[in-house]
Amino acid sequence: MNIDKVETFWNNLVIWASQFAPKLIGAIIVLIAGLFVIRWLDRMMTKAMARRDAHNSLQTFLKSIVSIGLKILLIISVAGMIGFNTTSMAAVLAAAGLAVGLALQGSLANLAGGVLILLFKPFKVGDLVTIQNITGIVSEIQIFSTILTTGDGKVAILPNGAVSNGTIINASKSGHLRIDLVVKMSASEDIKRVREIIRETLEKDERIKKDPEPEVSVLDFDGDFMNIAVKPFVDMENYWDVYYDLHQKIQLALITNGMKAPVSTKLAPQNSW
Repeated sequence: MNIDKVETFWNNLVIWASQFAPKLIGAIIVLIAGLFVIRWLDRMMTKAMARRDAHNSLQTFLKSIVSIGLKILLIISVAGMIGFNTTSMAAVLAAAGLAVGLALQGSLANLAGGVLILLFKPFKVGDLVTIQNITGIVSEIQIFSTILTTGDGKVAILPNGAVSNGTIINASKSGHLRIDLVVKMSASEDIKRVREIIRETLEKDERIKKDPEPEVSVLDFDGDFMNIAVKPFVDMENYWDVYYDLHQKIQLALITNGMKAPVSTKLAPQNSW
């Protein structure tokens, strides 16, 4: 009797093995081939992003996401070939993903924003930008946030979700910036001569660009005074040096040519970063 049970057990085992072995071998082959394909796709992504000069952070992030996603799909496929109920596995993963997504909704928005910024590059490190009414130099672009250094030395950390969905003003994109200076003079002075003297002063400074041409024009009159708008273009790195030098140079030039000293020279408020 015991011998019959043992014989039956071995017969069932052989039948099961003969049925399961092809599935197992096929699953192993698919697993090996799948891992090979994933590694090949990883290399292709690396080359493609290198050609696009993608940021290192973006390359690492996208490669990790794609690799993990493909490996999960591969494991589910292999499990289905062996005989596991992949429908329930997929349902559990979907439910877990939904729960995580709801819990990290804000973080995922920032993550998506960071990917868009690193991919489309509306600005780069070193650019002067205005984002969320904050103006500063971009010091870092991270996956979740963008870090600006303002003109007074403060550090602003902006979530990438808001950055990518808001208005971005990139003052460095064109390669030059405009200084908006206002010179306040006595209205009794010869307007034409004052403008000529200021233009000559600007032409002598090699840091000031000839194209676009500097603008010198009467802005308005304020009682016994007139406000003259002076708007030269300079490279970003020369902005503050030229701005401070112009105060002294314009004043000395006007006095040297017999004009009264300007009442004031100041930076127009719309460009005070």
